[in-house]
Amino acid sequence: MSKTLSPSGGVPSADTVTALAGVLKLPVGELLELRRTAAEETDTASADVSGPGRPIGQWDPHELEVHPAGPGKGPAGADGVRALPGYARREHDQVLANAVTAAAAGRSGIVVLVGTSSAGKTRACWEAVQPLAEKAWRLWHPFDPTRAKAALEDLHRVGPRTVVWLNEAQHYLGDRKFGERITAAVRQLLLDEERGPVLVLGTLWPEYAHDYTAPPKPGEDDPYSLVRELMAGHTVSVPDTFDAAALATATALAEQGDTLLANALTRNRNGGRITQDLAGAPELLRRYEQPRQAASRALLEAAMYARRLGMGLHLPQAFLTDAAPDYLSDHDYDQLTDDWAEQAYAELAEQVHGKQAPLRRTTPRPSRRPPTPTTDAGTTLPPPPGPVFLLADYLEQHGRTTRHRLCPPASFWYAAHTHLTHPDDLNNLAKAVKDRHRLQWSHHLLQRAADHGSTGALAYLA
Repeated sequence: MSKTLSPSGGVPSADTVTALAGVLKLPVGELLELRRTAAEETDTASADVSGPGRPIGQWDPHELEVHPAGPGKGPAGADGVRALPGYARREHDQVLANAVTAAAAGRSGIVVLVGTSSAGKTRACWEAVQPLAEKAWRLWHPFDPTRAKAALEDLHRVGPRTVVWLNEAQHYLGDRKFGERITAAVRQLLLDEERGPVLVLGTLWPEYAHDYTAPPKPGEDDPYSLVRELMAGHTVSVPDTFDAAALATATALAEQGDTLLANALTRNRNGGRITQDLAGAPELLRRYEQPRQAASRALLEAAMYARRLGMGLHLPQAFLTDAAPDYLSDHDYDQLTDDWAEQAYAELAEQVHGKQAPLRRTTPRPSRRPPTPTTDAGTTLPPPPGPVFLLADYLEQHGRTTRHRLCPPASFWYAAHTHLTHPDDLNNLAKAVKDRHRLQWSHHLLQRAADHGSTGALAYLA
């Protein structure tokens, strides 16, 4: 209280002003408004205070680990591989907005967003701090020489009006050597009125959040006692999917020219996983264009052609393996080893952001239809023999837009005739190959479709 009444005491915190109003029986709202005015008048001076970080406006969001979304155009017309798509707010954004409002009013706080990989946690934090950029706040991202060492060395230097950016907070709070000391320093920073206001923003995967907040069993060590206390009541869940309101916002942005969101929405077969799609796109494209082995790209090209020419989602492994060789140059073909296919499939199954893989093994859902009097085993199509694979949506769309004028090589049509059994797949490929004037392959694929029950193929052959 004495600092509040001192001419050299600086702007008091909102909590101090509230307490003073209660003692003096003065209107709390009016005093807080006067305090905010005084704080805004000292913005420039506060920004000049030495301490780690730099003004928020000087940061690029990708420097703060916001995932690039791939080549395209954002809502403001920004074009290129680092353009950000438009932002659709969700429920957790309101919690962040409340914390930012409180920080701007002088109350220090901490929010830790908890969600799976590429659910949109870091982007949400970036969007939330933009109002603080207008008030000359700084942002500090401890990173060098390591995240934990940077945080431990400089947390005591953090000054007022600073956002402490603890993205992937397990590298700070969960560090085996320094985690508890970092947590204690963060807690002290939040309690120190002379160094406030500050805002601490962190992100965590659910498995880390569970480890840090779960109480220990009797007799066990408790390595995260301070972390559990720090995070109590300050974690916010970020859902994997967009709700109806967020999807509507994204659709509106897409209609206004945001091609990044528009493309992601066209691939939205998985229940609104828009952020995961956007985060994984650049790495999926790199994995296609720069594979560790040429056979991996050959398998992807066979899968991309198969989907573009009308095959179903589930691509038989035997078909892909036999379709791939003619996509290889003579040199690359001569380098194949006996286990080339196993190595290539293993490479393509490695996940990128958003738990996506270029080409992953999948299990089709069984068909569960009500019985009818005409149902019998002879009229039910059997599942494809052997494993089946699913091509990443982004790569499927990339193939449709970049390779639509090219014709698959002979190994593709040979594999289709040898391994495919679904009449629809065979009919679609027979039409596609006829359009490309490979009439013998068209005839043989129609014959195989007829052999597997396609009356349409029989009529065409006749």
